[in-house]
Amino acid sequence: MDIEEKKGQMTASLRENMAYMNGRLAVDVSFDLVYRVIHVGEREACIYFVDGFCKDELMQKMLQYFMDITKKEMPADAHEMSKCCVPYVEVDLKDKWDDIIVSLLSGVFVLFIDGYTQAILIDSRTYPARDVSEPDKDKVLRGSKDGFVETIVFNTALVRRRIRSAELRIEMLNAGKSSKTDIAVCYMASRVDQKFLTEIKNKIQNIKVDALTMNQESLAECLYKRRWFNPFPKFKYTERPDTATAQILEGNIVILVDNSPSAMILPTSVFDMVEEADDYYFPPITGTYLRLSRFLIALLTYFMTPTFLLLMNNREYIPEAFQFIVLKDTENIPLIWQFLILELAIDGLRLAAVNTPSMLSTPLSVMAALVLGEFSVNSGWFNSEVMLYMAFVAIANYTQSNYELGYALKFMRILTLLLTAWFGLWGYIGGVVICITAIVSNRTISGKSYIYPLIPFSWKKVAVRMLRLRMPEMRNEK
Repeated sequence: MDIEEKKGQMTASLRENMAYMNGRLAVDVSFDLVYRVIHVGEREACIYFVDGFCKDELMQKMLQYFMDITKKEMPADAHEMSKCCVPYVEVDLKDKWDDIIVSLLSGVFVLFIDGYTQAILIDSRTYPARDVSEPDKDKVLRGSKDGFVETIVFNTALVRRRIRSAELRIEMLNAGKSSKTDIAVCYMASRVDQKFLTEIKNKIQNIKVDALTMNQESLAECLYKRRWFNPFPKFKYTERPDTATAQILEGNIVILVDNSPSAMILPTSVFDMVEEADDYYFPPITGTYLRLSRFLIALLTYFMTPTFLLLMNNREYIPEAFQFIVLKDTENIPLIWQFLILELAIDGLRLAAVNTPSMLSTPLSVMAALVLGEFSVNSGWFNSEVMLYMAFVAIANYTQSNYELGYALKFMRILTLLLTAWFGLWGYIGGVVICITAIVSNRTISGKSYIYPLIPFSWKKVAVRMLRLRMPEMRNEK
């Protein structure tokens, strides 16, 4: 037994195998790890399973079937047993202890039989899961109303349902020394960049962490460890199966992590960040308007408050026709401090909304709007013009479904505000240059340009990115 344990491999003795399993898993301590000794074909056998992961009715039928097997019907080895006497579709054989234990803790039903040198693994597991309802974050006005959930098998089924092609590949990997988190890599074999795919798979297999505690964020930080100070995101996340499948069909890689209701899309450029499903669920002219509006609003959220601060500090720059933007009331607190306080207050309200019970969110939102709006202006803390522009910025941030891009623009806006307050016009120009440099010098995780097709330039690709043209499959049919 000691020699076999050193090899990490089970033996033909059921008693020795049970002693190892019971000692390794401490089944007498953990109430949800259940084992039961039975007889199969007049041989002693033992089943192991995790309570709550197995289907009770199915297990009852299989146990009845095993216990009805006679001595004459009993196969000589586990291979023949799995082929002839296991009335289930998903059956596997393992003899390595690590493989057996990981499968068991994942919910697989494990059967040991005295005299067999392999364990029979029956994948009859079922995970607790919620309905595949539309995600709160990625809602659309028209289109599919289903969304990813925390169960990886359900998520891969949603992808497979939409892509009925033999070219679709869904490879299962795992990471984390303790968690052994399941990771599904989805791609089209004929369209994906094979070199990039191999690189991603190697990185996942070589991850040296104890657990992916924060699911995809932990995985993202393991996959890309450079330039953490550049806030512009390297990954795009979506909870919509239609968005994920569209990216797969375009040749990208989609990574699904167990216990996470969102898909990670890579590689991702800045133009991918501003795309949404609504662009394609409406006719081309409407989709183009929505996309350009979203892009323009994103620019306004960055430029509006620094530009206003620059003009207020240098009022000679204001044209005669725009003199109405000049502050009407007394400026009790410097404008830069007003903007910075409101930037922090907006995030405070956002965090408060996340932790507010849904039944109280509406009245508290109204109260917050009244207190921070009307009363703060009347008290002299803030000017009404500053409140107006910051209110626009706060609301406009929600036009972007990508939180990471919204915060990247926020950080750049704050930096530009500070530089403008300190150095005037040159500070404003410097802030804009830093923002552009951060975008242009950024790279996707595959090492390509973050702003392709602008660099390198491709007019046709620019038109596709900026305008909602007819879908490629429709153009090909024509």
